[in-house]
Amino acid sequence: VQLQASGGGLVQAGGSLRLSCAASGRIFSSHVMAWFRQAPGKEREFVAAIRWGRSSTYYADSVKSRFTASKDSAKNTLHLQMNSLKPEDTAVYYCARGNSLEYAPANYNSWGQGTLVTVSS
Repeated sequence: VQLQASGGGLVQAGGSLRLSCAASGRIFSSHVMAWFRQAPGKEREFVAAIRWGRSSTYYADSVKSRFTASKDSAKNTLHLQMNSLKPEDTAVYYCARGNSLEYAPANYNSWGQGTLVTVSS
């Protein structure tokens, strides 16, 4: 599968952005679609995930109650609604497909190219 992330940009603290990830191949109900982010000089970290078949969602503590992951199965698209953004949310955001819910990037085998989110203070 090929994943194409979009929607990043520059926003002021407290603002909102909506990221999208379009998949060109099949996403099966057993797959997990996830968002990760990587800030300069830091390791890639888990942000959110959604089980494609059940639509159940999972979040990192740092984004819980501010970010919402969702999917459009008909369009094979994953979304991440980000509200109340903080400067520490600044990072390149990646979408990824995995076979199970894991929080480590190594467990995901398909990655999008990333989209940059910059939150100014």
